[in-house]
Amino acid sequence: MTRPVVAVVLAGGTGTRLYPASRSDRPKQFLSLGEGDESLLSRTVERTGFADTTLVATRSAFADEIPEHAPDAEVVVEPAGKDTGPAIVYATHRAREAVDGDPVVVVLPADHHVPDGDAFERTMARGARVAAESGRLVAFGVEPTRPATGYGYIEAGTARGVGDGAYRELAAFHEKPDAEAAADYVDAGYYWNAGIFAWTPKALVRETRETPLEPLVAELESADPDPDAGFDAVDPVSIDYAVMERAERAAVVPADFAWDDLGAWDALDRVLDADAEGNVVTGASDVLSVDAADNVVASDGAHVSLVGVEDLCVVAYDDRVLVVPKAEAQRVRDVVGRLKASDDF
Repeated sequence: MTRPVVAVVLAGGTGTRLYPASRSDRPKQFLSLGEGDESLLSRTVERTGFADTTLVATRSAFADEIPEHAPDAEVVVEPAGKDTGPAIVYATHRAREAVDGDPVVVVLPADHHVPDGDAFERTMARGARVAAESGRLVAFGVEPTRPATGYGYIEAGTARGVGDGAYRELAAFHEKPDAEAAADYVDAGYYWNAGIFAWTPKALVRETRETPLEPLVAELESADPDPDAGFDAVDPVSIDYAVMERAERAAVVPADFAWDDLGAWDALDRVLDADAEGNVVTGASDVLSVDAADNVVASDGAHVSLVGVEDLCVVAYDDRVLVVPKAEAQRVRDVVGRLKASDDF
């Protein structure tokens, strides 16, 4: 493919479900979470070998620290934190300034676990080709390994194209389901929505018409764009809801790699090795376990004793301790909601 490819890594969030390791001043993309010393952001940027240029989109509070984790990437500072929709639109706009020629943009969250970088890069290159040749918005779908309720799902339609240009039409997006619906989705052959996308700027502009993001796009496409004014004109909204669920021309490219979203503490149980009792220990944790099994323990150095407990996440960072059943790990965001209300996050 002759068109340049720009990888956009999203690194503006904080990661509320990974509290207390993630805090308002210590976002999850700067954490290593037990997979060596490299941060999630560093590992994500290392997987962008398919691209000609890499941009890291973040908020102003984190911008100065980005070069420590991604020294060769260009930093794009969002005018305001308003969820993935405005962030991605703005980063796509900036991607055209980063290369010579009209690029294909591949959008990557900074908090994914991908053990096979080569397979990942091949899939991204294939998706970029589909985006360039078809003019569609491309979503990358992951084949489910379980009926997960923490992910959205993608329903694929008619197969199109051949070889490296093959894809399926995107029939529908489905929001995070309950357990029964998740099982039905898996049985029906739906994909997980990995939150990874590819498109040309032209295609994204086309598909944002009559969406909540249209005022921002109109401002950025004007003769004298004012990004601050554009962000002021829109409300916080995800790219899924604002654009992908409404897109008339969208495609699904299946992911040819193992994948997990490191968005909550129970994810470590799936991606890290456990001890003989099934406990996963990460960070600088010093753990004493007595008749305790299948727990996740993470800390920045605190001694943690487990006695007669199972299936818990026990997390100790700074002066904060979190204890939550693994099955309820998504509910950590409820705690953070209360902490934010009291300005204590």
